[in-house]
Amino acid sequence: MLSVLRVHLPSEIPIVGCELSPYVLIRRPDQTVFTDDVPESLPIEGHFLRYKWYRIQNDKKVAMCSVHPSEVATLQCLGCVKAKIPVAKSYHCTPKCFSDAWQHHRVLHERAASAVNENGNEEEEIFGRFNNKNNNSQSLSSSQSLPSLTNGTAPLYPAAVTQRNGGETWFEVGRSKTYTPTADDIGHVLKFECVVVDVETKSPVGPSSTILTSHVISAPTPSPRRLISVSNTDVTGNLDLDGRLSSTGTFTVLSYNILSDSSTSDLYSYCPPWALSWPFRRQNLLREIVGYRADIVCLQEVQNDHFEDFFAPELDKHGYQALYKKKTAEVFNGSIMTIDGCATFFRRDRFSHVKKYEVEFNKAAQSLTDALVPSAQKKTALNRLVKDNVALIVVLEAKFSNQSIDNPGKRQLVCVANTHVNVQQELKDVKLWQVHTLLKGLEKIAASADIPMLVCGDFNSVPGSAPHTLLAAGKVDPMHPDLAVDPLGILRPATKLTHSLPLVSAYSSFARPGGGFSTEQQKRRVDPATNEPLFTNCTRDFIGTLDYIFYSADSLIVESLLELLDEDRLRKDTAIPSAEWSSDHIALLAEFRCWKPRTKR
Repeated sequence: MLSVLRVHLPSEIPIVGCELSPYVLIRRPDQTVFTDDVPESLPIEGHFLRYKWYRIQNDKKVAMCSVHPSEVATLQCLGCVKAKIPVAKSYHCTPKCFSDAWQHHRVLHERAASAVNENGNEEEEIFGRFNNKNNNSQSLSSSQSLPSLTNGTAPLYPAAVTQRNGGETWFEVGRSKTYTPTADDIGHVLKFECVVVDVETKSPVGPSSTILTSHVISAPTPSPRRLISVSNTDVTGNLDLDGRLSSTGTFTVLSYNILSDSSTSDLYSYCPPWALSWPFRRQNLLREIVGYRADIVCLQEVQNDHFEDFFAPELDKHGYQALYKKKTAEVFNGSIMTIDGCATFFRRDRFSHVKKYEVEFNKAAQSLTDALVPSAQKKTALNRLVKDNVALIVVLEAKFSNQSIDNPGKRQLVCVANTHVNVQQELKDVKLWQVHTLLKGLEKIAASADIPMLVCGDFNSVPGSAPHTLLAAGKVDPMHPDLAVDPLGILRPATKLTHSLPLVSAYSSFARPGGGFSTEQQKRRVDPATNEPLFTNCTRDFIGTLDYIFYSADSLIVESLLELLDEDRLRKDTAIPSAEWSSDHIALLAEFRCWKPRTKR
């Protein structure tokens, strides 16, 4: 007879909006074991599996700690209650927890006090817009934002009381193998039940297998990040910088390494296991990305299956068209579906797709070795150069008004490059070669059309390194220490390491003179020696800047930038990923305006 050997949940801590998918090990009558479902429509020798989910509701309501979401709260900050801060952020599990978190927690009070403008309206923060009542987009942690959720073939209950035990009441909430907790489940324990059922009598056969979860917690979300103006724009939105004439249209670009699921196993032991689980991380990342409302989104480390099954369809619901380039597989030994790549999304109401270019550095390596490397050394050369990295280049046409008086009716194109450069720190020559190869490709595109350039991604290169210097300065000093690592001679002569694109790092705009208090605050989060952020990647083992948005300074100007984080904002661990932030990188976002010098008449 069919029998259930074991039921198991990958994470015992359930989170609102994150699907729970139990592992059920089953034995067939022939003694073979498997994990596939056995529905009533496809019984095995007259038996099928029936699943039920229950919410165990105590008479006493349980609140969860805002810092340690898996712990029950024992105290509440009354200052949060008075300031009308979301109540979930007011709870703490112990006095020590509250004391340790005070430096970060105090910021919530300060923000609440400053978020009321002269008219008494709450100030919109770029991520805070996601929960704005006047916005059609609602928080994914809200049960109303998941109308398609049925949690089984039957509609969502008002569930009948199924069992009582002292002060405990069990409500049936689902009848499928999987269950997605809702806001109604917060603070309660869930029970999963699996039983073998006779297809004729519809009666259970043998005992049921059950498992209890911890208390359901609300999904922690990243704190709001504001857009900080860095331009000298007046109230009408017109610029007057050295005779430049701008248009009325601006657009925003986001670059974000979201950390592939295949990379999370052993590297981030400081992060709670439930916060590393992909069902949680994907929803938290989606909330964050959608909350930024960027016109163009460049993501790195997007797994092939995650792109097809999640990000492309989910962002499509928010009006984005998707393009993707996965890494090549020459040096990849895992499942084809876990290969990651670069994904570029753009809002269909703001841009249309003109052309797509795919850069495979492996192919460029083959061409290079064929041309420059002696036959006896080709295998060694390819072993060093073939690293699977790619770049995705997309040419888009703006649909919004962005025309100067000198060129009425001219199409406004923009070229967006999205890349993820090789991570191995010892391969300094390979990093520089990959960046140089990408830039030479972009030069060809620039030569064929008058088009602004954006170069985004995770370059795995710190400020001042040879790849960063090449991008920012257009050349590399022959005495740069990175050039000492060149066993294949592919970087010689150093005079060839140049490009003609007028690229500038967007975040160097924080170093501009002037600006208000917010700009001055951001300047303290920028390295004065390089004008780059102090960090875009922050783990226990490394903190530094690896991610950039470069732009053509002859045709684009930065209007505003997404504020940088400081270590205090990353809470007590000063490391990510965490329960709040679901990648080891932070997102970068810049708002641009196209411009051209005024034509002399």
